[in-house]
Amino acid sequence: MSRKLRLDAVLIQAVIAGALSFSHLHDLAEAAGQDGWKAWAYPISVDLLLVAAWRRMRTHADNRAAWVWFVIALAASLGANIATAGLLDLDDVPAWLRILVAGWPALAFLGGTLLAHAPESTPDIAVERAPEPAPELPPSPDPDPAPVAVPAPAPPVAVPPALLDHARKVADTHHATTGARIDSATLRARLGVPAPLADAINAQLA
Repeated sequence: MSRKLRLDAVLIQAVIAGALSFSHLHDLAEAAGQDGWKAWAYPISVDLLLVAAWRRMRTHADNRAAWVWFVIALAASLGANIATAGLLDLDDVPAWLRILVAGWPALAFLGGTLLAHAPESTPDIAVERAPEPAPELPPSPDPDPAPVAVPAPAPPVAVPPALLDHARKVADTHHATTGARIDSATLRARLGVPAPLADAINAQLA
């Protein structure tokens, strides 16, 4: 019961904080000349950019870009809260702030697009390499030389399951984009693996 009460209290606190921040962003946008529905769209844009950056940080290993856009959106939200706390005359908004408010939609669109279409990082997988073949023996000076040892064929390349799953996603994306089955050379370039391993993966994707 106590855990449920704590969760409810956190949710209520989040709703209150979100509503106050939403109102401050609306008031600042309206004071900067964005009236009607446009003033209401600004807080929605800021909150959506915050959520997109937060989700990117939680689901991707390389999240430096997500941190940058999260800080930008957080600065916009905090700036509106501070500006509407009596530190700024909303009846006489300075020109530089009007410029920032007017340019925010383009900035938010850029951030959302980069977060949505950033390439996924390849999983860190240890690739098992095939052993080198045994070297050939030099010819014997004996009149009756022993037969030269023939190197044994290399064993099949082992493909880790995680790498195979990732390769299958890459192959599906390639097929959906080009309409053709991915070849070993393209698969090798996309995954950054040696040619033998790319051939082995492509054979299992067939």
